[in-house]
Amino acid sequence: MAAVTPGDQAPSVEVRLVPRKLGLGALVFIMFFTVSGGAYGLEDTIGESGAGMGLLLILVTPIIWAIPSAMMVAELSTAMPVEGGYYRWVKTALGPFWGFQEGWWSWITSWVDMAIYPVLFVEYAAYFWPDTFGGEGSGLARWLLGMGVIWVFTLLNIRGAKIIGDTSTIFGIIVISPFVLLTIFGLFDINFNPVEPFTNPGQSFTSAFAVGLFVVMWNYLGWDGVSTVAGEMKDPRRDYPRMLLITVPLITLVYFLPTLAGLMAVGTSEVEWTAGAFTTIAELVAGKWLGFWLAAAALVASAGLFSSLLLSISRVPFVMGEDGYLPKGLMRLHPRFGTPWVSLVVSSLIYSVFILGPFQSLVVVDVTIYAAALLLQFAALIALRIKHPNMRRPYRVPGGWLGIFVITLFPILVIGLAVYFQAYYEGWQGSIGLALLALATGPILYPIGKVLRGRRGIEDDDELPFELEEAVE
Repeated sequence: MAAVTPGDQAPSVEVRLVPRKLGLGALVFIMFFTVSGGAYGLEDTIGESGAGMGLLLILVTPIIWAIPSAMMVAELSTAMPVEGGYYRWVKTALGPFWGFQEGWWSWITSWVDMAIYPVLFVEYAAYFWPDTFGGEGSGLARWLLGMGVIWVFTLLNIRGAKIIGDTSTIFGIIVISPFVLLTIFGLFDINFNPVEPFTNPGQSFTSAFAVGLFVVMWNYLGWDGVSTVAGEMKDPRRDYPRMLLITVPLITLVYFLPTLAGLMAVGTSEVEWTAGAFTTIAELVAGKWLGFWLAAAALVASAGLFSSLLLSISRVPFVMGEDGYLPKGLMRLHPRFGTPWVSLVVSSLIYSVFILGPFQSLVVVDVTIYAAALLLQFAALIALRIKHPNMRRPYRVPGGWLGIFVITLFPILVIGLAVYFQAYYEGWQGSIGLALLALATGPILYPIGKVLRGRRGIEDDDELPFELEEAVE
């Protein structure tokens, strides 16, 4: 296996950044922010789908969406703990064409996704400084603050994964604490049946389910994200499954319990369940101080989400540049910190452009493109089971082929239902159409990627990465 060191631009089979510093504790909180960042944003599920349906979606979605994805990721990440994660899995299992689609789709998804969090930071800042960041006439101040979030955490990322792990741990404690207090206060102030109304007046079960599904899916996606920094983990084969075992129930509880407590305490008539409702609920059940804490934690959550996601997604264009599909400048490492600083800067420049437009509202586009990339990972899981049945797999999806079938079927059904309902209620010309156009850019750009590889003298190869070859019995 070839390793890339600072200043080394030679192509290699696997890139390993230096040094390995991410332990289990840091990984838990990086994953927490890669997927969640707290219950912020879930309020719209209650407001648009009804109390009972919202709670049902929060509980059911991890069973049919998050847990199958986490099990797939656990097997692949322990079988192939390589820098670039899911991009490497798909490229090895399905070939370079599909590997390119996986990497490209994942990166362009981030263009929309990553623009959301600086904008959210600005929205939450308006709680404290409404004259500066809220209302009319504050466009420049809002833009400067959003840019500040992007570039402060880009600089932190350039300093290395260890500092992101440390800050994510601190941020995680700050974010989770007020939700714990909200849950305690809410459960001791029960005034309403939390599942009534089950759906909003005049809303059918099907439409309520359809409206809330994409929102909850978005709040439960990203379990594969941290796989891209496997080369920077102390012991990825041991720690990745443990991290997933901790974070899946942790995130589910952080979503469900405050929502349940809020519905019991204030119901749906006293509060408008939309973005920011948890701050109002906290003020009603405990006082201004808890509302202030939740609002401050929302600022931290937005920053933590951007920081952790930038850590993971920046490794994708980095390894694609190393493989020759993107310009080779993306694989440059910082001479002091050994981080992919060019990939980080280029990604953040793109996000700086996207915060200027209304792209943050395109959650459906984000989820649809991500879902396509996720399905390729399930295909890679199946292909590697067929091609390399004796590969060393420290974690193996239980149940043999039946287990593989079940964990693959559920996400396919969820994605199919979500796309069908969205197309049914909005039409194919809406968000789904935009997502399909974005997906089409992958096959269109692949020939250009092959030309770039050819100019650098890199030929397609089918051999396994060294670590995987060594694991085959």
